[in-house]
Amino acid sequence: MRAHTSTKGIEQLTQTTSDKVRQQARPDDRSKVALRILATTDVHGHILPFDYFTNTPDRPYGLARLATLIARARAEVEDGASVLFDNGDFLQGTPISDLTPHAGQAWQGAHPVLLAMNGLGYDAASLGNHEFNFGLDWLQKTLPEAGFPIVCANAALRSGPTPEDDETLCPPWHMLTRKLRDDSGNITTLRIGVLGLVPPQIMTWDHAHLTGRLTCRDMVEAARAWVPVIRAAGADLVIALAHTGIGEGPDRPMMENAAQALARVPGVDALVGGHSHRIYPDPDKDRPPHDRLNGMPFVKPGFRGSHLGVLDLTLTQEGDGNWKVTGHTSDVRAAADIPPDPDFCRALAPAHAQTLTLTEREIGRTSTPLHSYLALVRNDPATQLVNAAQRMGLTKALRGTEHEGLPVLSASAPFKTGGRGGPGYYTDVSAGPLRLRNITDLYPFPNTLCGLLVTGADLRDWLERAAICFRQITPGTPDQMLLDKTVPGHDFDVIDGLSYAIDLSQPARYDLAGTLVAPKARRIRDLCHDGAPVSDSARFIVATNSYRAYGGGPFRNLAATGLIHTSPRPVRDILSDYIAAQNQIMPQAHPVWRFAAMPDTRVVFDTSPTVREHPDDLAALQAEYLGTTPQGFARFGFWLCPKQSQPVDNSLSCESPI
Repeated sequence: MRAHTSTKGIEQLTQTTSDKVRQQARPDDRSKVALRILATTDVHGHILPFDYFTNTPDRPYGLARLATLIARARAEVEDGASVLFDNGDFLQGTPISDLTPHAGQAWQGAHPVLLAMNGLGYDAASLGNHEFNFGLDWLQKTLPEAGFPIVCANAALRSGPTPEDDETLCPPWHMLTRKLRDDSGNITTLRIGVLGLVPPQIMTWDHAHLTGRLTCRDMVEAARAWVPVIRAAGADLVIALAHTGIGEGPDRPMMENAAQALARVPGVDALVGGHSHRIYPDPDKDRPPHDRLNGMPFVKPGFRGSHLGVLDLTLTQEGDGNWKVTGHTSDVRAAADIPPDPDFCRALAPAHAQTLTLTEREIGRTSTPLHSYLALVRNDPATQLVNAAQRMGLTKALRGTEHEGLPVLSASAPFKTGGRGGPGYYTDVSAGPLRLRNITDLYPFPNTLCGLLVTGADLRDWLERAAICFRQITPGTPDQMLLDKTVPGHDFDVIDGLSYAIDLSQPARYDLAGTLVAPKARRIRDLCHDGAPVSDSARFIVATNSYRAYGGGPFRNLAATGLIHTSPRPVRDILSDYIAAQNQIMPQAHPVWRFAAMPDTRVVFDTSPTVREHPDDLAALQAEYLGTTPQGFARFGFWLCPKQSQPVDNSLSCESPI
């Protein structure tokens, strides 16, 4: 491998070369070519415009719609003047990606997502964190089905002294060549180096799959090491496919969202981002002068096939023969209202049919509806159903062990609560048959069951971290927004088997990264088990999922010291067993948590308009409808100290920032 070049040396070389080019090159001697970069990211198995959780066709997203946009975007430029990349998180997310490829003899074809991507003619892809959800053996068996190179520079089967010495899971980079016509009509060859990067947090999020088998370096460290190698191999242009978003705060090692730091790596010419499920550029925020990456060509095309990223680069050949990006435009094209490509859909028809067969299998029945519209503001029957299944599974596993007899609690969170997914991103299961698609809706991730030995102090800390999803509320001030929109709903763990209050007059003790930001703040009050206060030294067993046990989200890695049980079976399989054993379930929420009372204080939250089909649930909350937001959410208010009669103020504007 090539010796590692220091960052300082690279920067000096780049600056010296740039100065020499400016002195020698004359504008009339320089050739120009145009290259179009097309990009997808975070598709999460949404290849057809079909929602397998609700059996709803014609969804306004998915690769089938992007296939039409890709064909149009390619046709707008000369043959060969475009490249198509994916930026990771393509193999997980829907039943056609999560169930059908694992159905054994029932499915003998290639992985449906890779079948779809092969048909679209991707030029390269990088790995996302969710590619590791099904384990390393499965991933290594599946990736060869891709008809395009998959690159990742910072995930290693064996670490060496420097990144260049690592034995990486995938090739760190790949070289593409394109024959392009310059502005004088001459044909020139452009060599394009493609580098892949994944968040190092995969070692936490999929610890059970990866520990002892994989290591992961800092993304910026890997980029600084590999970019000079790619340049030395003859690359005229280096594009980083980085499964990362735009983070806040100063650069620091092992950042999860490192796009801004990567944009400063010498030798990187363009950057494709993702992971955070946001789009860039946002027409309302990110146009100049709001450029957040200091002029670096950058695009981040949403998630689940919602947008196609389009980067148009102008490259100029300098006097020394090197190419330089001298102009660019960045755009995202929405899939909504774009017709799906019929040939694409026909090619996926067998996989689609097999998925429907699998997901329609009846597991049991429910006597009442299950939905997540109010999961962040009340005790939620659907979340408690998952907790009950986890608790049952772990209790059985502990029989006959030294831990039998300790109190068993269960922690889970609601998974679909609107947010970036929009007003349609909620679970809604009607009373009646519970099918496999409903189970995957209630629990959409392939996490496995873990058992943790914890103390009362651990439980308090756990719940403080879960409570960061709420904003601080000033008592007596009317109509304050309840939810912190930067915190995803799946961070709101509820621990069944306890009772406690959440005091919103206190600031959040932790931030989204799990950093202690308010040491004196304590939101969790009246923490009890079986009616008695929980002491810091009391011992409990908590059933939870592997992602949370190893520190996923803003939570501590309690598995490092307290893991007493791990199961290879996904939690959703345990949930299926629990429902099948009862056949008929009657979900009803029991008291676990509540908001501490605040007289004369009404808070406001947004949810799906469909919640109005559940008037009894709204009545129990004493929720008052306040209108519809510009984003299509329904806005409600409720009092933190409910009374028989409170004044209703319907003048609250839904035009306020959300």
